[in-house]
Amino acid sequence: MKVKAKVKNNITSVRLLAKHPMETGRRVNKETGEKIPAKYIQELTCEYNGKVVFVAHFGTSVSQNPYLAFSFEGGTKGDSLQLRWNDNTGDVDKTEARIK
Repeated sequence: MKVKAKVKNNITSVRLLAKHPMETGRRVNKETGEKIPAKYIQELTCEYNGKVVFVAHFGTSVSQNPYLAFSFEGGTKGDSLQLRWNDNTGDVDKTEARIK
């Protein structure tokens, strides 16, 4: 994940790009003729100081490498955010980002 977070007037703005293929399970491989298995993010969370400040639930209709932007009240320069997504196959990606 690529994450940028900055605070202004006690509001922390977060922008992130979650690198993921987001396969629906409906596309067919042109070479083999077989369906490409479904693989999509089910949930993405952001925590600040041990509290969940954002949760997104995804499905098969979200495009590859989804981009998200959200904000929350609070946050201090130099503090960190913990971001995590899990997909329908059990894969997990975690990252930490500093607030600027």
